[in-house]
Amino acid sequence: MTDAFVTGVGMTRFESENNGSALELAERAAWRALSDAAVEPADVTSVHVGNMAAEAFEGRTGLENALCGALGVEGAIADRIENTSASGASAVLRAVHALEAGASSRALVVGVETMTAAETEAATELISRLVHDREYAQGVTLPSFAGLAADHYLRTYDVDPSALAEVAVKNHRNAAANPYAQFQEPITLEEARTSPPVAEPLRLYDCCPTSDGAAAIVLETAPKADGIRVASITGATGTHAVAERPNPLAIESVERAGRRAMVDANVTQNDVDVACIHDAFTILELLELEELGFYDPGDAWQATVAGETALDGRLPVNPGGGLKARGHPLGATGVAQIIELTWQLRGDAPEERRVEDPQAGLALNVAGFGNNAVCTILQVP
Repeated sequence: MTDAFVTGVGMTRFESENNGSALELAERAAWRALSDAAVEPADVTSVHVGNMAAEAFEGRTGLENALCGALGVEGAIADRIENTSASGASAVLRAVHALEAGASSRALVVGVETMTAAETEAATELISRLVHDREYAQGVTLPSFAGLAADHYLRTYDVDPSALAEVAVKNHRNAAANPYAQFQEPITLEEARTSPPVAEPLRLYDCCPTSDGAAAIVLETAPKADGIRVASITGATGTHAVAERPNPLAIESVERAGRRAMVDANVTQNDVDVACIHDAFTILELLELEELGFYDPGDAWQATVAGETALDGRLPVNPGGGLKARGHPLGATGVAQIIELTWQLRGDAPEERRVEDPQAGLALNVAGFGNNAVCTILQVP
């Protein structure tokens, strides 16, 4: 494997209303990453844009080519990668593959989404299409799946519903110290527990928001002084139709991607010092931690309540606020997770949310309700 190093990062603040087009946000994040890496556009040899639905949200096609034009990148390989809510990490995966193959030596990866550019009804319809066709025809939505999984988890392991609220409280507390987060105010356990119901037992604070934003990284084959090594990155699919999964609490894609990533990086769960987990719903943070092998089935909630996943815990999870509170612009999320880990591993995160001396971090970006997953492991060289 050709080593790939994250040498520059940059992002826009994730927000709840559109403050620019997808191209404008992507360009803004890209310039910040290029500046951080001390790289000129002319030196970029490939550009990979993670984006789910620019056509549907704002009528934009050819986003990758427009971005190259805006930045002045010429002669580079350029593509756009779509993998629903895992589009960002999938773009990183494509870039790493280009570096490994020798097709590129300096890649720019940008994830972007402007979800509020479309009318709420149209955006909701688009996201509803992420499920299997039969499930869509029956009116089942992603929040429905999350609610059913949460109910099954609570009943199977005799869990108090406040355990879900603990996830939300932790991630909002972390986001409050993140200037790029959509939500920058902490919430109380009571506020989370009594927020409006969405899909029982899930409530408003159990669900990620609709977001706009962009995130960008520069990947290079040549290490730099503060470059962070991509130890491994891999993806895996799972059973598409949730109703056909033999265990409603098992997310096969997450388990497979995580296992492969750890084998490729030659690490175990004990080697991971910080994790960015795809918490589109609070229940997913618990399920994914268990699927990745950090906790046995039914144990992640106890670890959360005990503070093990807090900033000063055994395994800090989502120190930037996660999808839950940092925000979830679909195509940008996977790249933002890599940025957060890079900040943590470089020691650049604000002191209020800085993990103590991490050497390795794991990011998990999931498509749909586990139809596909991409897992990345970063290490300090």
